[in-house]
Amino acid sequence: MAADLVRPERLQLMLSAAELKAVDDWRFNARMPSRAAAVRELLRRGLAAEGFPLMTDGRKSASYGVLDRNREGS
Repeated sequence: MAADLVRPERLQLMLSAAELKAVDDWRFNARMPSRAAAVRELLRRGLAAEGFPLMTDGRKSASYGVLDRNREGS
């Protein structure tokens, strides 16, 4: 693991046997080093597909609020 890589947050996830098999099958086909890496990559891809890029451009977490305060009527 890279010395500068920090992941201070933990997310517990419960999966059905079929969901876990799908993740493991995808992990093997994609040559991912671990289940955690596979889940992170699938999460990143799913969010990107829905138009939610990861915070990589210096924006603060407040930029990702649920409510759009700039919309009319807010």
